[in-house]
Amino acid sequence: MEFRELAAFVAIAEEGGLSAASRRLHISQPALSQTVNGLERELGIKLLVRSSTGVQPTEAGMAFLAEARALLARRDQAVATMAELTADGGGTIRLGIPLELDADVLPRALARFTAKYPETQVVPRQLSTAAQFNALRDDTLDVGLVRERLAGPEFDAMLVSRENLGVLIPSDLAGDLVGPDGVRLDALHGLKWIGFPRAGSPAWFDELTSILRSHGIDVGLPVPEDLELVAAMKYASVGSGHAFALAPRRGQDQLPAAVIWAPLVGNPLVRRTWAVWLSSSRRRDIGHFVTSFDSPDDD
Repeated sequence: MEFRELAAFVAIAEEGGLSAASRRLHISQPALSQTVNGLERELGIKLLVRSSTGVQPTEAGMAFLAEARALLARRDQAVATMAELTADGGGTIRLGIPLELDADVLPRALARFTAKYPETQVVPRQLSTAAQFNALRDDTLDVGLVRERLAGPEFDAMLVSRENLGVLIPSDLAGDLVGPDGVRLDALHGLKWIGFPRAGSPAWFDELTSILRSHGIDVGLPVPEDLELVAAMKYASVGSGHAFALAPRRGQDQLPAAVIWAPLVGNPLVRRTWAVWLSSSRRRDIGHFVTSFDSPDDD
């Protein structure tokens, strides 16, 4: 029994006649009739009968119709899966990125990936970690760059960035706070932390605030969920009074005069970024894109 025989029988049963079925399958009526006759001989049972209204399945034909449809659907699914596994690009990878992504992470990966898949376009969107996980589940995102890794089998993940966070403080407090190795975290206990909304990345927020509290720092009131704390806002908040913000060393060479950056003694705060994607994905171009990122474990 061949798939073409099953397709011929299903077409006749669904169209109710040889003429319509032959047009649907783009084969001649005699060839179609011969195919179905051969299927009936192979099965040893009558599947179709002619009537005044066309061609109708017999009782056995109705039972076989359900089986044939299921087999053809399974064949189509297998073909689609193999097409995903062997896809060489030419499409689009929808990428989520967080605020303050390390400036070197994405350009390096894109350069490597584009060399292998020049026809595949990577389209970035800036989203919080929580929003990226929702978009991955809704199939509006293919890969996310997020600040936390969820437990469980739903997502695969690869660490792509590890950053030691330092501190932004008012310049006029530098003499009191900055020692030879930087700023001790517990020395910031009298300053207000310029934080970020917990809803955007709950696990990272909880890890961070737990460390801050353990060093005697009051994390203050919750930040509104719709607030995006961009660098300019951090600088303005820190420079205006007794406050501090956290930031990596990179990108701090053009700070306003009222703000300085200093490392934290012992590097107690490490911000990690993972590339994540649905574990059920079978797209080969997504796999190659993810492996285009550097692993910080190699540093």
